[in-house]
Amino acid sequence: MSKQGSALTCLMALATAALAAASLAAQQPAAPAPAASPSTPRAAAPHDLTGYWVSMVTEDWRWRMVTPPKGDYISIPLSDEGRKVAFAWDPKTDGSCKAYGAAGLLHIPTRLNISWQGDDVLKVESDAGQQTRLLRFAPKATSAAPGARSLQGFSVAEWEPLGAGGAGRAGGPPPPRSLKVVTTNLLEGWLRKNGVPYSDQTTLLEHWDRVAFPNGDVWLTVSQYVSDPKYLTGDYTTSMHFKREPDGSKFKPAPCREM
Repeated sequence: MSKQGSALTCLMALATAALAAASLAAQQPAAPAPAASPSTPRAAAPHDLTGYWVSMVTEDWRWRMVTPPKGDYISIPLSDEGRKVAFAWDPKTDGSCKAYGAAGLLHIPTRLNISWQGDDVLKVESDAGQQTRLLRFAPKATSAAPGARSLQGFSVAEWEPLGAGGAGRAGGPPPPRSLKVVTTNLLEGWLRKNGVPYSDQTTLLEHWDRVAFPNGDVWLTVSQYVSDPKYLTGDYTTSMHFKREPDGSKFKPAPCREM
């Protein structure tokens, strides 16, 4: 066979193989289109945080259930300046709204009412001190102005990516996603009702986790990390627990004392 004939035969074989591959591909089922991601933070919520919740004081009872004595700042890493402010506390100011700012509010035994305000803001209302926190997701968080400093500050929320906390034990599935909240733009307030302070330079990081138990109980755990370069020498880390209630019949807001 001539070189020209050999090349023609080769080209015909390649063309036949290409046609066969194209035919086989056409017979394969099309790959499913990727699922559309939820359009709003409310739709994307991995679990339901709404409803009424009551504090379950499982730790730090002596500092949460009663007002500690003046100068009791055990377990809080206060700086020298922070201790000076704590020792200047006047017991007559017990009940001040300064104890009900974002970094101290959930330490106080309280009931919470959590609801959606639209599709991208979670509203958290407390009956103790009658406070309201707004946890804003993007794009609401990026479009809203922080405004003046306040007791509850400006909170930016996000659902943590699935598996952000690492894989489960023994290579199991990643843990459920939690709600991450970062709060700034705070007024100076108290970490405890006895005047242990945090400053207006404070950043509050929180993780909100919901757990359902086989007996039907549903609990909410809020882990807090208070960072304050003025009054603290390191992060103040605590966790608070809440149990879901069937309704709001026991939710009775009472205001704090403006001073």
